[in-house]
Amino acid sequence: MRIITGKYKGRHFDIPRSFKARPTTDFAKENIFNVLTQYVDFDDCEALDLFSGTGSISLELISRGCQRVVSVELDRDHHRFIQDCLKKLNDNTCIPIRGDVFRFLKSCKQQFDFIFADPPYALKELPLIPDIIFDKQLLKPEGVFVFEHGKDYDFSQHAHFAEHRSYGSVNFSLFTTAVKADE
Repeated sequence: MRIITGKYKGRHFDIPRSFKARPTTDFAKENIFNVLTQYVDFDDCEALDLFSGTGSISLELISRGCQRVVSVELDRDHHRFIQDCLKKLNDNTCIPIRGDVFRFLKSCKQQFDFIFADPPYALKELPLIPDIIFDKQLLKPEGVFVFEHGKDYDFSQHAHFAEHRSYGSVNFSLFTTAVKADE
């Protein structure tokens, strides 16, 4: 796993082979972040990384200048890996939380400029996540939510849907706080 750009550009972290996490590929990560430059100024941004897995997105966010990143991951080993990566960078911008994403979302009172979620593709609650984000008003005005999911999902009818991007087998749906007009 490597950091694509920013102050930690090129840093590599070896992911243990025993990990169940499926990190976003470097190719997909680089392309989606290129798209996001149209939507988000990461400098001084407050971000939330849900289902953090290896922490690849959290590390990319802090490298790009986010002032604060909250990283939520349930798996004990993955959470420890994220903490170890942050120690290697000597960076305290990211707050790694070990816990259930749905419990975190239920109690979260903060709003974020940017939210990224990469749940397991087989997660039965996966289709509910965009509604939870918007029902809980977790995005600040002008905020952006990026949702990584499998090819079998289509969120284009969601009121906050902005666009869909696909890079190989990796699919991203982008949402904004703006509600799209009826067509």
